[in-house]
Amino acid sequence: MTRVAKAGQLVAAVAAVALLGGAVVGCGSGAGEGEAAAVSGVAVRTSPIAGQLAGLPATVDGSKIVVGKPDAPRTAQVLVDPKCGYCARFEEAGGESLLKLAVAGQVKIEYLLASFLDRDGASGSVKAVNALRASADSGKFAEYHAAVFASQPKGKFTDEVLLKIADKVPGLRGAQFDAAVKEQKYKGWVAEAEKGFEATGAQATPMVLVDGAPIGSKDGSLFDAGAFARALKGVGVGVSV
Repeated sequence: MTRVAKAGQLVAAVAAVALLGGAVVGCGSGAGEGEAAAVSGVAVRTSPIAGQLAGLPATVDGSKIVVGKPDAPRTAQVLVDPKCGYCARFEEAGGESLLKLAVAGQVKIEYLLASFLDRDGASGSVKAVNALRASADSGKFAEYHAAVFASQPKGKFTDEVLLKIADKVPGLRGAQFDAAVKEQKYKGWVAEAEKGFEATGAQATPMVLVDGAPIGSKDGSLFDAGAFARALKGVGVGVSV
């Protein structure tokens, strides 16, 4: 169990919890700790659907980043921390299913980016969320978000790691983005995003909410692309009208 500070108190928060085969698994209390991995040792990857994500609209709405076409009929909230290993598993499975629906115009995705694993800079989640916010300025959030989770380092996120990942997103690197990453231009926004996550009352990442109800958390379908797509259809997301 990981504890996060809120209003001077410690609030219990499970880093990532899912029921898989009757066993509870999660990021664990040690998630996000450890020395930074060498940049040369970071396996930088892109999402298999990266090409589909190019040009997918993304707008900053308060403490959220909204991905998808404005006239999409449904909305899903995605709660993730960049350094949570189970969030990375979700993004390569259920997360891709959700993004495909966003590309098809069937859902908008509201990302609530948490950083509670970053105790005293242990995980670099704050740096990662700052970089993700900066990528929205260039219209590259969906692509970069997918690459960040696909390239999650064993050590913590550093400026060098985040910029190396950005190299894989065409058109993202530049003086403005690089400065925003190195100077943590959006550190204040990162704090607001964490508050937005906490305001949902959620105690776990990854989590997907549709109409305020969690989808796929209890049966583990978050980590199975096909099963999660079916779970979404069960609540009317991705059903042709």
